[in-house]
Amino acid sequence: MPTPTAIADLPRYDTIRAADVEPAITVAIAAHRAGLAALLALDGPGFATLVEPLEELNHALSRAWAPAEHLNSVLEQEGLREAYNACRMALADYNAEVGQNEALYRKLETVRERESATLGAEQKRLLDHLLRDFRLAGVALPPDRKARFRQLMQDLAREQSRFDENVLDATGAWSRQVSDEAELAGLPPLVVARAAATARDKGLQGWLFLLDQPNYSAVLAHADSAALRREFYEAWTTRASDRGPFGGRFDNGEVMERILAIRHETAGLLGFGSFAELSLATKMASSPDEVLSFIRELATSYVPAARREFAELEAFAGRALAAWDVGYYAEKLREQRHSVSQEALRPWFPLPRVLDGLFTLAQRLYGICITARPDVPTWHEDAHYYAIADEAGRELGGFYIDLHSRPGKRGGAWMGECIGRKRLGDSAAAPVAHLVCNFTPPVDGQPALLTHSDVVTLFHEFGHGLHHLLTRVDYPSLAGINGVPWDAVELPSQFMEQFAWLPEVLPLVSAHVETGEPLPTEMLARLMGSRSFHAGLVAARQLEFALFDFLLHTSYAPGRVGQTAEALAAARAEVAVVQPPEFNRFAHSFMHVFSGGYAAGYYSYKWAEVLSADAFSLFVEQGVFDREVAQRFLDCILSRGGSRDAMEAFVEFRGRRPDVHPLLWQDGVATPAAA
Repeated sequence: MPTPTAIADLPRYDTIRAADVEPAITVAIAAHRAGLAALLALDGPGFATLVEPLEELNHALSRAWAPAEHLNSVLEQEGLREAYNACRMALADYNAEVGQNEALYRKLETVRERESATLGAEQKRLLDHLLRDFRLAGVALPPDRKARFRQLMQDLAREQSRFDENVLDATGAWSRQVSDEAELAGLPPLVVARAAATARDKGLQGWLFLLDQPNYSAVLAHADSAALRREFYEAWTTRASDRGPFGGRFDNGEVMERILAIRHETAGLLGFGSFAELSLATKMASSPDEVLSFIRELATSYVPAARREFAELEAFAGRALAAWDVGYYAEKLREQRHSVSQEALRPWFPLPRVLDGLFTLAQRLYGICITARPDVPTWHEDAHYYAIADEAGRELGGFYIDLHSRPGKRGGAWMGECIGRKRLGDSAAAPVAHLVCNFTPPVDGQPALLTHSDVVTLFHEFGHGLHHLLTRVDYPSLAGINGVPWDAVELPSQFMEQFAWLPEVLPLVSAHVETGEPLPTEMLARLMGSRSFHAGLVAARQLEFALFDFLLHTSYAPGRVGQTAEALAAARAEVAVVQPPEFNRFAHSFMHVFSGGYAAGYYSYKWAEVLSADAFSLFVEQGVFDREVAQRFLDCILSRGGSRDAMEAFVEFRGRRPDVHPLLWQDGVATPAAA
């Protein structure tokens, strides 16, 4: 077992400053370089004398970088962005240097050949992954092309940082002050109260709305003023572009072109016909044709359903709907049909109750105990630390949570690695994760109140966290989500979402904030009945994103301008149901694809959703809290990390290959053959 995570082992987030970042990373890189030189000087490489020490070196470097990477995403601190960017560039260059080290590559090959008969399956997989990654880093390229590859990695790191910064700055630059109370008609009281508090903090009259996800979603879904909805929609969908209120000021247009050109050239250097082919070298899907067929096959079920839903919505509204009207009338129709509203549910989902119920669920499924550790220092008053232990009381690791939106914090929700699990000889480390969301903060002394959609998001990120924390793999490169194909990495998170919809689970996470009463039975039933509401429209939008991403990275041609807009238009023509206005510049803030890990991989969400719905169907068959099934999921999926082929692991759990029908059934979408 890894050693318990002592407070001294955790980052001192209360004392880390921007000025500390560059010196720490400089020292970490130097230590890694020196350690690598010592390994290369040894004669007769073996798994224990070369591979395991290399894992140790990589773990130490990753552990040094994780706090800086995390703080850059959640904290606004003078000088931090500059320090982060400088270190990101240095690491990109150093990682390329290591990845092209022929002497190290040859020694690893020697270990694989000499010890093949005695290595375990996990050790062989680790070596295979290492050798593959060296090849994908250009180790076999001639010197001039190696140098070009390293330069491209630096350029890519710089441009992706610039993309993120432009989105963050564009988001933070816009706000909307409201002085006429009539404009607030329809908005939830919690949202209005938060805007009033924001205005007071700024010394302004009336109400001030920042451009963050909670405010944007609330205005689009609830504001009676179509003009206000349009204003927010335009500000949101033109962020970091040539259009909108700050058109040209934070424009990512040229940044996107450079990112695409770098990716395409990198793929070409490595012998791939497109970046999409390079992307699939580490995924479950085997070819671009397979991915495109997958997307289009799902579209045959979801797009017709989405068209029916949209036609019904326009009939309900009594007019043609613009993009900024859809959420508003959809919420009205949901309320009429299911008598349930996301905002009306908030009082039943106070954050402390949701967390207690979520932790209780994890204990019932996997026998783990989660305990708050208020003595652990964090980076912000919103952040907290929890320790996680097994049934015998042995500490397995821990996680930080930071769940509220605030200025300077990156939007969205994610799980990030703080410390990876390892057990190498006498050296051990327990895993630690960061779980980050952007929920509406507490207002007027109440605890934060979540919508049910927020609850689903929290379950999703917690699922990623369990994947990281419950791993039993000893080698850091294969532990947790490491080494897992990107189109399988969403399986545990989307699997965990399923529990947030169950009548057996909802009472665990709900209790009225004032009375403590459970969610009324009839309200629970209405909520469950609304699960497949507009599932077609939701899926069609995800397929639009996935098809755009994949078309862009499959067909990119160097030197031809306007390809991003062309790919987006082609995707929309094929699968989109709600056509956006001309000024929409969604791609300019699509961080998943342009600066995150989902380039030529956004299809992974739907791919893993098929896996998760099918995996969860076994719980439906056997029982929601069935410990035997939960133990199988833990043994086959959560604990295995990247130590086994993802499809083999799924088949071991489910007893067969994945079936798309549980997902279609869950969403209330019939296949054409079944219609």
